[in-house]
Amino acid sequence: MRKTLVLLFGILVPAAMIYIAYTGYNVVFEPNVNEAKLPYKLFVKEGTTAEQLYAQLLEDAVLLNPQGFLMLAKNKGLTKVKSGHYVIEQGMSNNTLINALKAGLQKPIRITFNSADNLADLAGKLGKQLLADSTDLYKALKAPMDGWEGPLALGAFLPDTYEVYWNASAKSIANKLYQNTITFWTPARIEQAEAMKMTPGEISTLASIVMKESSKATDRPLVARLYLNRLQKGMRLQADPTVIFALNDLNPDQPVRRVLTRDLKLEHPYNTYVIKGLPPGPICVPEKAALLAVLEAPKHDFLFMCANPDNPGYHAFARNYAGHLVNQRRWTQYLDSQKIYR
Repeated sequence: MRKTLVLLFGILVPAAMIYIAYTGYNVVFEPNVNEAKLPYKLFVKEGTTAEQLYAQLLEDAVLLNPQGFLMLAKNKGLTKVKSGHYVIEQGMSNNTLINALKAGLQKPIRITFNSADNLADLAGKLGKQLLADSTDLYKALKAPMDGWEGPLALGAFLPDTYEVYWNASAKSIANKLYQNTITFWTPARIEQAEAMKMTPGEISTLASIVMKESSKATDRPLVARLYLNRLQKGMRLQADPTVIFALNDLNPDQPVRRVLTRDLKLEHPYNTYVIKGLPPGPICVPEKAALLAVLEAPKHDFLFMCANPDNPGYHAFARNYAGHLVNQRRWTQYLDSQKIYR
């Protein structure tokens, strides 16, 4: 009997040890991610604990066999996870995932913005895509950028798609946007601007007006040339978007859908019905396409334009004031018919 027990013990104990070792190996090294959930994007905020992360993975059913993950994480010293954007991919084991989280092996993300009305608006758009707080982003964007200080600040940040780390600092994000603007202004483009007797800041300012005047890609170059024609002749730009900018500056909470005759007399440094030449700086963050619309504006001899009710989003152009009055009357009648009085 004793020999039988010894024999059984000699068989069962090694078998149990083999089973434990096999199970332990699976817990550590076998793929343990649910392919139906992949790729799974994991955004980890500062201070997130291993327990909090584990709870999220459980809730989203990312792990095939959750047992053992948390124990392994603690054994490997993962108590707090480094902030960042991680991507859980096919074939990842508990060990691979935990090592990535412990080492902070995050993946960059792509952020995009087309334009913005002001720096606060830009900070808000960026803040929705990044860990950085919109308040910190706003402070970073307001910091003087060489060549784009003061009123020119809106031209310092070129709308584009950027590859960045989700937890990047607000300052590094602002600098990345600024560096893209510097890259855009190549010596050749600076020469283009100089040939037009303008600076990059002035091109940016005019591009912002063109953007607000027209949303149509084929219309913008024509609008840009009209404004350039007026500048060359010493005429006031008389651009309605600058009046709207001035009105919003004075009354931010009052929307403006229609510019009234009395608004044209508003004393404001951005009202181009009153001032000569360009305003002090951009009235929004201009897009690359708008900058190119100014730099590469096709030649024509139009001096007046008005929104075209027959072709929404586009303009009716005129070479003289008489023709402009006809176009203006048609637009006014359209606004009245739509009951748009302000």
